Amino acid sequence: MTTLAPRPTPGHTLATPLPRLDPITRLPILILFPHSRCNCRCVMCDIWRDTTRAELSADDVARWTAEWRALGVERVVLSGGEALLHSRLWELCDRLRAAGIGITLLSTGLLLRRHAAELVRRCDDVVVSLDGPQPVHDAVRNVPRAYERLAEGVAAVKAADARVQVTARCTVQRANYAYLGATVDAARALGLDRVSFLAADVTSDAFNRPDGWDDARVARVALDADDLPRLAAELDALEREHAADFATGFVAEPPAKLRRRLLQYYAALLGRDEFAPNECNAPWVSSVIEADGTVRPCFFQPPLGNVHAAGGLGAVLNSAEVVAWRRGLDTRRDEICRRCVCTLSLRP
Repeated sequence: MTTLAPRPTPGHTLATPLPRLDPITRLPILILFPHSRCNCRCVMCDIWRDTTRAELSADDVARWTAEWRALGVERVVLSGGEALLHSRLWELCDRLRAAGIGITLLSTGLLLRRHAAELVRRCDDVVVSLDGPQPVHDAVRNVPRAYERLAEGVAAVKAADARVQVTARCTVQRANYAYLGATVDAARALGLDRVSFLAADVTSDAFNRPDGWDDARVARVALDADDLPRLAAELDALEREHAADFATGFVAEPPAKLRRRLLQYYAALLGRDEFAPNECNAPWVSSVIEADGTVRPCFFQPPLGNVHAAGGLGAVLNSAEVVAWRRGLDTRRDEICRRCVCTLSLRP
């Protein structure tokens, strides 16, 4: 395990967030989209509509690792797109491991069983998508046997090496908001180590939607005013019936944070509340490189440049224009940051 642990231990006392320094000399987390496509067809995401099959080259990664280490990269998060669709993923991972960089894999879970033996040799932990109990998960994923294949994959990873943690992330939206407790029960039944909840992003151009969504598409995913009381009741029941899971950290967020992250967020989208203040430091401690080399400061903010065109990640992140952009970014007031569903406040 690398020094930057993939998740905090229950009861861990949080230190002061890492400072926002420019130019960037310490970038602990780098998020890569190794592959541009996905093997699910979820309603809250359009990545699966990408037909380019673009992917980051393992040879490019090998050339970049020295610079990444110089920038202070400790952990690479393989996101996307489904990273397990990459044609040379394990070679890419081997280059990262050789450079002393830890690896976290984000996955739909559909291909975990096939790749479990190779995965546990290279990845410190895995984060899978979980949308609820089996009928709900299958409906959201919109592919055959999604839950069954996820279950088989988690079991295969645990059988290959039980030390590799497999956690779940649930995107809460109209199709599953009434099943939060059942989702925690499903995570237990699947043998997962932890479950986390976040709201669905419906306002940015992330996840292969450069023009955003129209009102009809937003309405398919976001909650409406009539849904808010039921979500509040579901959160109350979750806190009451899963108190032990909150206490141990099996449910990652405390109840108050879930209310801010879910109930307050959806109420704010409807103009019935304010968005919670955002203390995120992601643009200073992390970066995203997409499958075509596009560099973003996080999932949601606009691109800063392209690693191929600029000749390296540092040339993008520490250009005069990008440094000036970060220095002018107030995450508490910026419109994208205020509506962000996945903030980061990285601490030592």
